[in-house]
Amino acid sequence: MSRLATATIHLGAMRHNLARAREQAGGARVMAVVKADAYGHGLERAARALDAADAFGVAAIADGQRLRAAGHRQRIVVLSGPDSAADLSEMRRLELDAVIHHESQLAWLQADRGQRPLRVWLKLDTGMHRLGFPADRARQIHARLAAMHNVDDTIVLMTHFAASDEFDNPLTERQIESFQTAVDGLPGPRALSNSAALLGWPVARGDWVRVGGLLYGLSVVEGTCGSDFGYRPAMSLRTRLIAVNALGKGDRVGYAATWAAPEAMSIGVAAIGYGDGYPRSIAPGTQVRVGDVPCPVVGRVSMDLVTVDLRGAPAAQVGDEVTLWGPGLPVESVAAAAGSISYELTCGMTRRVLFVEDDS
Repeated sequence: MSRLATATIHLGAMRHNLARAREQAGGARVMAVVKADAYGHGLERAARALDAADAFGVAAIADGQRLRAAGHRQRIVVLSGPDSAADLSEMRRLELDAVIHHESQLAWLQADRGQRPLRVWLKLDTGMHRLGFPADRARQIHARLAAMHNVDDTIVLMTHFAASDEFDNPLTERQIESFQTAVDGLPGPRALSNSAALLGWPVARGDWVRVGGLLYGLSVVEGTCGSDFGYRPAMSLRTRLIAVNALGKGDRVGYAATWAAPEAMSIGVAAIGYGDGYPRSIAPGTQVRVGDVPCPVVGRVSMDLVTVDLRGAPAAQVGDEVTLWGPGLPVESVAAAAGSISYELTCGMTRRVLFVEDDS
């Protein structure tokens, strides 16, 4: 018998979310970021739903290969660029855009003898201190790229924010100012905003926005969920009860016997666990839904099973559906209860989970 844990991917929600992002982008072009297997939702299915995007953003050339094989003809931007000189010919063959962020990549381009110009995004470090050239070198690096015969004439200028999910954090203001000063007078489109910046920093829209989590209905703004900003969750995680057991007062549940029944009661055992991607670190009391009834998790999450308090659902029985997250039960709140973020949870679904598509 197959596992009962099922992730339903709502393609219509993704289409809605892309349209919503375009509304908020204020005329900027929208790059749909589909790295990490589209944040765990499935690269090819997500790209199908998001095919109206102006470009796709990926983390690896292999994702570009998959998207081209699936027939997508939009611009595909490899967000960390080439990892070796040999990557340049494959990026040309697939017509992939390259983010250039390091001196080593400049050297590979300088030595490259390819005849077809490569489309390039010049990444500047304005305060993230991860990838990118120092902002004060923008003119120098831009001039070097512009002089290369194998680089397309239109160079996109980009940066990445470190704290754009904190709408009152002055670091983002400083990064915007640093970027604008660095690129003042340089030709080429500007690309600053990620999902959080799209929500909270309209001054940073530029010519391109890079939207990731919001396309899947996910928010990383603390204390919020995607629906607070008009986005719909694109994944529902569900399983079923495989046992309903009677407990006496004081009976303890699960590994290390960390939870004791406060009274005679029933618990349900749901067929899901950290082997499927439901986090072991979840805090006791985190809500699931048995049918339509909220019920708290009790005891420790194990590899294959979760136990839930059924006092609020006394009619529950074996076979009843259990929702772990989805519409009405935001994955953001589950992630917060696990000391994590929604991106980690959706990316963490394992191969045991059955993925199905729904057009809603």
